[in-house]
Order: sequence, then structure tokens, then C-alpha cells
Amino acid sequence: MGNDSITPMVKQYLRIKEQYNDSILLYRIGDFYEMFYEDAVIASKLLDITLTSRNKNNPNPVPLCGVPYHSVEPYIARLISCGKKVAICDQVEDPRTAKGVVRREVTRVITPGIIIDDGEAIRATSHNFLAAITTSLPFVRGGTGWGMSDLPPLTHAYKGGERISYGLAIADVSTGHFSASKFDTLELLLEEVARLEPREILIPKSLAKDQKFQSRISRPNFEPLFTSIEDTHFAPDSIMKLEGASDLAGSRPVAARCAGAIWFYIKETQKGEPRHIRRIETSHASKTMRLDEATKRNLELFATIMDGDLKGSLLALLDRTSTAMGARKLKEWMLYPLMDVRVIESRLNAVEIILKTSLVRDLPPLLKRVYDLERIGARIAMGRASARDLIALKESLKIIPLIIEAIKNVIARSPMGDVAISGDCFVAKAPCNDNSDSLLNNVTLSLDPLIDVTTQIEKTIMDEPPLNIRDGGCIKQGVNPELDELRSISSGGKDAIAGIEARERLRTGINSLKVKYNKVFGYYIEVTNAHKDKVPADFIRKQTLVGAERYITPELKDFEDKVLAAEDKIRVLEYDIFCKVREEIAAYADGIRKTADALAVIDVLTSFATIAGEYRYARPKLTDGREINIVEGRHPIIERINPIERFVPNDVFLDDGANRLLIITGPNMAGKSTVMRQTAIIVLLAQMGSFVPAKEATIGIVDRIFTRIGASDALALGQSTFMVEMREAATILKEASERSLVVIDEIGRGTSTFDGLSIAWAVVEDLHDRVRARTLFATHYHELTELALTKEGIKNFNIAVKEWNGEVIFLRKLVPGGTSRSYGIQVAKLAGLPQSVIERSHEVLRNLEAGELDEIGKPRLASHAGEAVSGISQLQLFSQPLNHEIAERLETLDTSTLTPIEALNILHELKQKI
Repeated sequence: MGNDSITPMVKQYLRIKEQYNDSILLYRIGDFYEMFYEDAVIASKLLDITLTSRNKNNPNPVPLCGVPYHSVEPYIARLISCGKKVAICDQVEDPRTAKGVVRREVTRVITPGIIIDDGEAIRATSHNFLAAITTSLPFVRGGTGWGMSDLPPLTHAYKGGERISYGLAIADVSTGHFSASKFDTLELLLEEVARLEPREILIPKSLAKDQKFQSRISRPNFEPLFTSIEDTHFAPDSIMKLEGASDLAGSRPVAARCAGAIWFYIKETQKGEPRHIRRIETSHASKTMRLDEATKRNLELFATIMDGDLKGSLLALLDRTSTAMGARKLKEWMLYPLMDVRVIESRLNAVEIILKTSLVRDLPPLLKRVYDLERIGARIAMGRASARDLIALKESLKIIPLIIEAIKNVIARSPMGDVAISGDCFVAKAPCNDNSDSLLNNVTLSLDPLIDVTTQIEKTIMDEPPLNIRDGGCIKQGVNPELDELRSISSGGKDAIAGIEARERLRTGINSLKVKYNKVFGYYIEVTNAHKDKVPADFIRKQTLVGAERYITPELKDFEDKVLAAEDKIRVLEYDIFCKVREEIAAYADGIRKTADALAVIDVLTSFATIAGEYRYARPKLTDGREINIVEGRHPIIERINPIERFVPNDVFLDDGANRLLIITGPNMAGKSTVMRQTAIIVLLAQMGSFVPAKEATIGIVDRIFTRIGASDALALGQSTFMVEMREAATILKEASERSLVVIDEIGRGTSTFDGLSIAWAVVEDLHDRVRARTLFATHYHELTELALTKEGIKNFNIAVKEWNGEVIFLRKLVPGGTSRSYGIQVAKLAGLPQSVIERSHEVLRNLEAGELDEIGKPRLASHAGEAVSGISQLQLFSQPLNHEIAERLETLDTSTLTPIEALNILHELKQKI
């Protein structure tokens, strides 16, 4: 299409579109948002709407599609969910007074990382994060830029003698959350990004071409939108007025640069500063337990391994929250378990008070009446809140005094002396000096009913306002005298119409004459054909019907103009009044946010108490030691799958001495994986501040949980199952510490038997000798049980089974000692393998077992290169004379009282003495 054939309106569209060429431009025309050219082609497919064209007679018609402006949110949500940005271009002048093309401007840009309104692809129970990433490397000018993917991921990287660090900033504009962090290795940065899963990531343009780095972040279930912005916007200057910004810029400049990029991007897309964000937090990852992606997946914290659904995950089990704020806080606590015993105990104290008092019953009904104050407050501050949002805020704030009173009454008479407080504490603006460490006390002090806000909304906003604030009907009577007068004119129209109708009937003698109204013709007089001859000369015909005529008179026209003008003025005046009220309430945004956060904490604590009461969870004891002692522990998810069948609980004891590494053997399906996973989950729950599924539990603080469980591949990255297994094992050996908990369920099974056994043996030795982490190691390599003979910190355990008439019965019980059988053939039989295959398997197994008699007394697997093999063969155990001590021991031994496991342990003891 040549420029001569482009209309002024299309020229305006093209000029605006050029500035927002990375977004779908919604261009307001009347009651529709229209899309043109390529935007229309893309949107019509994504939104499943009709694609038409403008100037159809032109050889090159303009593709066109549109959606109604009053119901645009679902369409925006669908575009955002497809990874698109949406620029909203509104009419910024009255079309009735415009000279030429109505002036239009982009009023905001909605991106996957910046969503404020409900209905715009935002999940109520999850944060919607925008992230920014950069490094301390200087930006390269005039070149292709630097790439993160070329830097060492797991070790400290240096350039020019200086250590390279990495910055990450995270913001949720819908709630006001804003924080920044610095990381010393790329691997730590990537781990944090995987933990938070931001929907959009800002990167400097000099990094935009580093596709390898971007591919390391993206995964099948996590594909954020990468947005490149100018390198110069990664600067901390713009955030310096925020609380905490100066300290961040001084101690973590690379993180402050990322925060500056986010602040610029928010202002640029929202056409103004986010007034509800007044502080930037500095994240201290060292104060919380680290959770990598493998642990999140293997423990099924947020989704099941099989189908990726929330249902069946630990989050789904724990989430008894009553508010959206609480649901988000629960997920946050799961992502960041604590490592400070005092803070954890404070949470546990609060859970115990709620559980053992009426609060466990009284709080949920009250919390259910509270709306999402975090996001309502954000919309108010950003000028996006509706009248219904203000009503929701008012109704929520009315519940605050009831919650305060309920908690106050319970704590005042609580038998737990460390949290008893005086009544005056609840009206103070700061925590009382006494018992200031009480979490329940402190969060209650943070609850503010904001009575001034409630009063203002109550006085001005209708209790049931319309959805669209520009339609009028949201401001109460008596708020504004001019508005009341205009409403009187508008509402008085019925009386005026009745008067006009009565006068015209009397004047014309037509008793059936009626004054009516419709949106097309406005007000008119309707006369049936039977009385047409009585119509006066000053009646002006408007429309002819089959059985009647419609007319207008000068008086009726004057009345119509007056009423319609009043209605237009009412809508304008109501909107202005509403905006002023919303602006006044925006000044309380910080108070709304603090109250919302306190409610979220109370909600999560109540959820923990509810679960603990229903499922018989016990309060754990947290220590700074190394002992993990779980008595009758249970898997919280598996025990709920079939509540009719009794779940078999198990004890687990780990420390930094003789029980540092447990090798667990036993058949498939016996429950090895369940025991190990439940141990990790119990530790996680305890450090979150939750009660745990066990009779008793003492947990020595864990800095990180590592899991290597099951078989999975990453074919898209060219990694086989075995490669994934080895990479996960490498990460554990490189990053685990003495304070870590390591859970390994099989290693080395994806290669040949000898290779796999050798790797597994060496891994166990390294975990025991160098890493010294508390470890649960399940294996089918029964040779590994011999390590207990040579390593002081290794103990053998197995999952007990019972054979009955050729069948295997799983007892699900973890017992001391190793086992030499995996019962794989029996499991294969249960799975339905043909009987001929099962019989042949038994034959082959007997042949293999017959070749095991040439082992020496000390396991050859334990020998190092160049080390002389010592000891005697197993056959010599039956021919060599026994010394006096051993002989005496055998004579006095009552074998009838021994279990097979006890007999096996005695055999090992005697073997060592020989």
C-alpha cells in the first residue's frame, strides 16, 4: 500500500506501532480495540477470532481484527499466556471535540512479567515475577558482547585478576515485592532463577545474543520471555530513593544494577513509578536452605513427577490457606526453609498455640472473608483499582479487628508463658518489649484496620458498584452537591415524562398517546394509526410503524437534551470523584501491604496447625547439632493416598559419627525410596516451621537437601539418562557440605554392571571420607554393604520382606543389616512377565551366584591401587582352626533366639577377628 492511500488514522497507528514493535498493539477505536497488519494475523490465530480487512477494494487491503474494550481482559490474558507483550493504546481526547484524528497514546504495556489486573493471566496463588540478570563484567562496546555461557558455572571465575559475580533482581508488581541478590558462581544464579521461575527476564543487549545461556535457563515447563534492554539502564541511580537501595549499591553493586533495570522497565511500561514499591530487600540466601531443581522435582514439592500436576504434590497437601496472600506465602516458605533455630522455634510456638486453642477453628472462617489485599493495594497505588476493589478492601479491613481480638483473647490466657502478653500490646504501634520474640504477637501488632480508609470508602462508594467505573453508579448520594443535582434531573425524568404525556393527551384528546424512549431515537411520542387524524401540526414525524406513528416535539427534544447532558456529566463527575478517593487511599499503600503480609503469615501458621491436627503431626525439635532422629516417620503424601491401608512408619537416625551414611538395600517396591523421601520432606517441613508426620523428630539444621532419585533424561540437551544421573551426582559431590542431607536412590545403574558398581563404590567413599554429609544411599549393588566393614561412619539397613510359598511379601520396615537379594525376579513376576521367562531367570541367577565363592575376607572392592590384598578367602573360614575366644563364643551362642539379621552381624564380627 502506497503512502498516498494510507488514511490519517492508519498513519497514526503506524507511528505508534513503530515505538512498540515488540508488542501486540491494541488500538482503541470507539467501543473496540483493533489490531492491524501482522498483529492482526498473529492475534486472530492466538485468540481464535475472525480476521477481516480494511479497504477491501484496495489491491493491498489491511488485515484487521478487534475485541470489545469493555471485555478485553480475557483476550489480554490469552496473549500474555502465549508469551506476547500487549501495548494498550487509548483515546486520550473526547472524540466529540477532536479536530481531525482523535489523539491516542499508549497508556501502559502489559508483559508476562508485569501484570497488575486480575484476569490478565495472573495466578492468585503464585507470585508473578519479573527478573533482571547481569554480571560484574564491564559491558563491551561496539562488539558482539560477552556471554555468560562461556564462564565457569560451579567455581569462582576471574577476569583481569578480579572475581566475577552475578546479579539478580526480582519484582512482583502485582504485590509490591522487590529484592536483589548477588551470587559468586553462575550455578548459584541459575539455581535461584529455577527456584523462583520468573515469567520474564531482562538482560542487557550485550548479552542478548548468548542463546546458550538462555537455553540453560529455559526448560520444558519453564520458558520465560527474555527481554533485552539497553546496557545503560542497568544502573542503580533510579532506585536510590527506595529504602535499602544505598546499602545494596554499596555492598552488592551488581545486584543494584539489576534492580535499576527493573525499576526503569516498570516505569517505562506503566508510564509512571510504582508507588506501592517503597523498599528493596537484600536477599540473604545463606540464611535459608538451598533447594535446587532436582530436589524440587524428586520430592514432588510443587508438582508430581509423573504428570506435572499440582494435585498430589506436597504444596497441595499443605495448602489449607484461606487467602491468596497466604497461598503465596506458603509457597515462599517452602522455597526458602529457615536455618535459624530461634526463628523456626518462633514459628513452631505460633503453630502450637493455634493448634491447641480455639484459633484453629476461629481463624479460617475470618480469613476466608479477606480478599487479596496485596494485589488490591498494588492496583490502588498504580491507579488501576475499580470501585469493586475498594469495596473488597473495605470488607477485608472490617475483619481485622475480629482477627486481632480472637488472637488477643487466646494469647492472654495461653499456658505457654513465653508468649503471654498484656492487652495493651495490641493497640501499640510497635512490638512490646516483653515477649517481642513471639511471632504470633508481632504479626498481630502489624495488623492495622486502617479505620480512616474504611470510613472513606464507606462514605463515598456504593456497596454494589458496577464493574466499569466509567459507567457511573459508584458514588453515594450526598458526597457531592453538583452530582446530587444532576442525579435529580436525571432521575426526575420519569415525573417530567409523565407530565408531558398527560398534557399531550389532554391537548390532543388521544388517551392512548404514550411517551417512550429507546437508544436509537431517544424520547418520542407514539400514536396508533386509529388516531393519526388527531395529531397536531407541531408533531414532527420520526418513524412509521405497521400500526403506529412516532413523533417528536420541541418540548420533548429540549427535555431529552437536558437529561442526556445530565447523564454524561454524572459519569464524568463520578469518575473524577472516584479517582480522587482512590488517590487518597493510595497514600495508605504501605499500611495495606504490611497488613496483607501479616495476614499471610497468620494464614500459613493456621494452615500448618490445621494439617497437624487432622493428620497427627508432631512438633519437631530443632538443634544446631548434626543429629537427625526421626521416630515413626511417615511420608505425608503417600499415607494420604490410601488412608484405609495403614501406612508403615519407620525410624531413621543420622549423626556425624557412626551413623553418618546409611546404605539401604532391599527389593524394588519394598519402600526404600519412600523412607528416604519422607526423611528429606520431614527435614524440610521442620525447617519451614511446620509440625511433621512422625511420633518424634529431632532435626539438626540442614543447609541443603540433595536428591538423586529415579531415571530421567534430557534428550533436548543431548543428555542420556546416565549422563543426567552423573551430572546430578557430580553436583552433589561438588556442593554438599557436612551440614547437608544427601538422598541417593540408585547410582550407576545406567551403564555396565562393573562400571556402575565401581562408580557407586567410589561415590559412597567420597561422601563418607571427604564430604561427610548425612546420607541415605539406596542401592541394588549388594557389594556396597561390605563398606560397613571398612568405614566407621557407614551402617547397613534394608527393607524387610518375607517369603511365603514362593511369593514375596513387602513388610515396608527399615531394619538394621544388609541384604544379598533384590527379589527382582519376584517383582518381575508380579508385573506379569511370562512364566517361562521367570523360570529361566531363576536358572541364570543360580549360575551367577555359584561364581561368588572366590571372594577374599577383605572385599577386593575396598582395595586401592598398589595395595596388597590381605586376609583369607571365604573357603578358608571353614578350614582354618578357630582361636579359643571364637570357639568359646560359638559354644555359648544360643542361635534359636537370634534373628537372621543378628546372626549375620555376629558372623561379620567373627569374620573380622579371624
